[in-house]
Amino acid sequence: MANTSTRSLQLLSLLQTHRYWPGDELAARLAVSPRTLRRDVDRLRELGYPVTGSRGVAGGYQLRPGAVLPPLLVDDDEAVAIVIGLRSAAGGVVAGIEDTAVRALAKIVQVLPPRLRQRVDALQAHTVPALAGGDPVDAVALTTIALAARDAERVRFSYGDASRLVEPHTLVTLGRRWYLVAWDLDRHDWRTFRLDRLTDPVPTGARFRLRDLPGGDPAAFVRARVGGVPTRYRVEVVVRAAADVVTAAVGRWGTVEALDEQSCRLRMDVHQLDDPIKVVAGLGADFEILEPAELRDRVQAIGETFLRSTERRVDPDTPPRHAGFPPRGEI
Repeated sequence: MANTSTRSLQLLSLLQTHRYWPGDELAARLAVSPRTLRRDVDRLRELGYPVTGSRGVAGGYQLRPGAVLPPLLVDDDEAVAIVIGLRSAAGGVVAGIEDTAVRALAKIVQVLPPRLRQRVDALQAHTVPALAGGDPVDAVALTTIALAARDAERVRFSYGDASRLVEPHTLVTLGRRWYLVAWDLDRHDWRTFRLDRLTDPVPTGARFRLRDLPGGDPAAFVRARVGGVPTRYRVEVVVRAAADVVTAAVGRWGTVEALDEQSCRLRMDVHQLDDPIKVVAGLGADFEILEPAELRDRVQAIGETFLRSTERRVDPDTPPRHAGFPPRGEI
């Protein structure tokens, strides 16, 4: 049987990962008697953890929200995620909480194990935030690439149907995506790789001497490469919201011109119309589409679809009617 302190931590960890634990199952997990379990629960309560319990055959325990925030247990990946999130907030990604984020970050980093600090430092030193936000990517792939860039170690990965061997330079966030800037050893040139298309990165153990990136600015390098992709639509929308609010939503994927304190002009060059629709819809403000006509048609079609959905009452006993097929009985 583990000692009391170790067992209390194990109990807390179990309660934080399960909505409700039957008492007998929880006691079996800890290899203790029901009586010992009750004493352990009482110790957590004394520390401020709001553990509720119920008696009887189906009795058990549950950790619920309390009046104050007690200490929390997190695993390695959760700790890294918290630190990275706090770093972003401290850097101004979320306005108004920078100082609070710095204080919280200092407390966590102070007790962070060296192995986790290395992972966080790698992500910090070898990522450049060209724009807040990014598409979710595989955390293992992100960390592997960042560590390889930090250690100047060549890495091999699958990209599409090909295997690529590169010397990683920097990770850059742009728009909703992560990009890797690297020297491609097979093509003998600098390349950018989207991390959501990159799979199975494996460090090779071979070290390299860092090359000079053209221009010296990884974020500018990625923007130039991404900006070279042809765009299909030039979007121009007047939004009834303050320019700083719209700028925070669109970032560098568009330009915002203030018209007055409560309205602005948004311009975007996009390949598909879903992007400006998501931006404008997320603002929750009135807007007027100046161009293109295809965007007006697309927004109108989406609006009509939503209106029909709110007006239609579906009979649960009626089978769905699919396009191109008459109702049952009309054949």
